[in-house]
Amino acid sequence: MVDPKARLAANQKSKRKLNVVTRMEEPYVPFFKGKLPQIIISSSLVLLCISLVIAIYLTERELPRTAFEFDNSLTLKMFLFQFVNYYSSIFYIAFAKGRFVTRTGDVSKYFVEECPMGGCFVDLAIQLAIIMVGKQAFGAVMEIATPVFTRFYNKWKYTQNLDDKCEGPINLPQWEDDFLLSSWSPTSLFYEYLELVLQFGFVTLFVAAFPLAPLFALINNFFEIRFDAKKIITSFKRPVAQRVKSIGIWYRILDAMGKLSVITNAMIIAFTTSFVPRILHYIEYGSLNKYLDSTLFKRLVNDSDINTTFCVYTSNSYGQPPVPSIESAEEDQYFWHLMVARLAFVVLFENVIVLCTSLMRVLIPDVPKELRQQKRQHSYLTNELIMRQEFTISKKGINNN
Repeated sequence: MVDPKARLAANQKSKRKLNVVTRMEEPYVPFFKGKLPQIIISSSLVLLCISLVIAIYLTERELPRTAFEFDNSLTLKMFLFQFVNYYSSIFYIAFAKGRFVTRTGDVSKYFVEECPMGGCFVDLAIQLAIIMVGKQAFGAVMEIATPVFTRFYNKWKYTQNLDDKCEGPINLPQWEDDFLLSSWSPTSLFYEYLELVLQFGFVTLFVAAFPLAPLFALINNFFEIRFDAKKIITSFKRPVAQRVKSIGIWYRILDAMGKLSVITNAMIIAFTTSFVPRILHYIEYGSLNKYLDSTLFKRLVNDSDINTTFCVYTSNSYGQPPVPSIESAEEDQYFWHLMVARLAFVVLFENVIVLCTSLMRVLIPDVPKELRQQKRQHSYLTNELIMRQEFTISKKGINNN
């Protein structure tokens, strides 16, 4: 039987290449088996993202029957594009960062970014804090400044075309000054909805990592209402009011994000934080005194140039599954116990949330009972009036005959 360490050393040696400059062997990744597939995958994803940029053209190619269907299809494409742009880094930190780090010395594997000692939960909270505070503040400033500068630029450009004989400041009449305001396009309201939906995603999808997100969202929306009102009144021409039945596909998007948030928060608590490992360690050992030691793994070092006998790194029990014949059987067993505990927590968390939402739906109905009774009464009276009117018309027809 071949020794696993000998096979590992042979694989490392076969994946090394002599550098003609330094005359030293260096790790080598084959082009056709290693680099080319990754280049094809990355290029395909880039082309896919580029194709999503022309969302309007793709929507027109679908030949929607009505303007409502066109708006829904375009809205869904634009939201998915922005969803990838805004949430990809958050999902990477929460569920992918530090998950595929090799610690066994196998240079044939790709080295990826590793989480700090406390895990990626702190990095996730910092990322969300920067987005909810810094990005929202910057967006508010830009939303205030852009219409003001646009109005001044339009007025300056318009006055440049006036007669050069005019001296001093030009006081335009009110109707002419209003003509220079920006026009309210059909897509203007779309970006307002998109901003709120993206904010809703940051608040709900990752609230377990940053519980202060709803507070910052509330503060931002308090000022956002006043900023939007002033912008519409002072920087835009009066929009034409249009009556709509509902908010369209935005409702389904919000509903889908609300359901997805239950899964993401459960997985963040189970797989990104140390909540489940601590509970499992306390159940098995009765205390958390040796919890930190259980998260570390020691490996002997057979190198005379290093003044140490072993190195310490995060245990595989809290990351990827152990490598057979290299890690201990005890760690292998503990890893699968921990994985079962994490999955059980996700299932329990989802069931509790579903139970709570169902209870709230019963206690707080969408339509109050009094209003529902009034609607039924109005519907009954309307049917009665229609029947009486038809009876009167039919009776008159019989008498005339």
